[in-house]
Amino acid sequence: MTDNWRAATKLVHGGTLRSPYGETSEAIYLTQGFVYDSSEAAEARFKGETEGYIYARYGSPTNDMFERRMCMLEGAEDARAMASGMAAVAAAILCQVKAGDHILAARALFGSCRWVIETLAPKYGVEFTLVDGRDLKNWEAGIRPNTKVLFLESPTNPTLEVVDIAGVAKLANQIGAKVVVDNVFATPLFQCPLELGAHVVVYSATKHIDGQGRCLGGVVLSSKEWIQENLQDYFRHTGPAMSPFNAWTLLKGLETLPLRVKQQTANASKIADFLADNSKIARVIYPGRADHPQADIVAKQMKGGSTLLALELKGGKQAAFALQNALQVIKISNNLGDAKSLITHPATTTHKNLTDEARAELGISPGTLRLSCGIEDADDLIEDLDKALQAITA
Repeated sequence: MTDNWRAATKLVHGGTLRSPYGETSEAIYLTQGFVYDSSEAAEARFKGETEGYIYARYGSPTNDMFERRMCMLEGAEDARAMASGMAAVAAAILCQVKAGDHILAARALFGSCRWVIETLAPKYGVEFTLVDGRDLKNWEAGIRPNTKVLFLESPTNPTLEVVDIAGVAKLANQIGAKVVVDNVFATPLFQCPLELGAHVVVYSATKHIDGQGRCLGGVVLSSKEWIQENLQDYFRHTGPAMSPFNAWTLLKGLETLPLRVKQQTANASKIADFLADNSKIARVIYPGRADHPQADIVAKQMKGGSTLLALELKGGKQAAFALQNALQVIKISNNLGDAKSLITHPATTTHKNLTDEARAELGISPGTLRLSCGIEDADDLIEDLDKALQAITA
């Protein structure tokens, strides 16, 4: 029956476990450990001969509910809830490589993701190559005999480039490598990487899944086989587990995810059209517009646009700061996917640790801003932006 449920129904009812009390809202099991009826029962549990929980670092009923619901939404066999989005990214990549292996990644990545690949992995003897992910020829040219992982975001942070996931997966399958996709900007409602051939999907649940600025979280989703062979021991022994309280909060967030994303996306589309006609803006990048550089790929692999857009002001950093400082409704923050509209200057925040040359390669200029649209009235947001644009002096 649950296989036939649509996304919105899965996000309200999927994976729910109820105690004998029959609670309507999912219970929070705030416990570190679990007790056993006997010494023999404890031994059997640790041997894996009987099912049950051992320690909250390994799993708990509340975390299980969140993982099951995410699996239903994503079409994945198994998942592990992590303490943050970066815990999920690091685990998904590092659990399957060793010294002498090679990671091939798109260069357009969130700053911390690039640090894991460029700085952390090489400390343990893992090689890497970054390529312009927009062209499949670059992926093909970057593959080596020792390539084990291909990693990408799509759409990318912050300039919303789109990568052909199915094309990258086809190349990976030819050499037995695994494709890991950070699907945060698309949300699981607009893009299903596993259906497109990816092997692993990661989310910062801090973003749209919570969507209300309350807690951190991440999740890694894949096949049961991949998780058991690669992630399970890493997860158990390095301890990136999610708090049960956060898992409960994220379960509540999932219930309203479709409602929020629908409004956020409608707002983003309307705002992108408004900004595209303003003379103080050099360009607007939004996956829902026909002028998006990879509009053909967007149409092929995404069911909708995005809750985010990027804009570049002609006046550079001075104009970008002036606009941000003049906003009243939209708030300056480095988060995204929130019910509140948030604006970010990547060059001085999320991507500040990159060199000027690296930022230029990614299309991040001093005038680039990332706008995460919330659920406010679109006209109020447009009026706020209009007034802020008027505050920019030549």
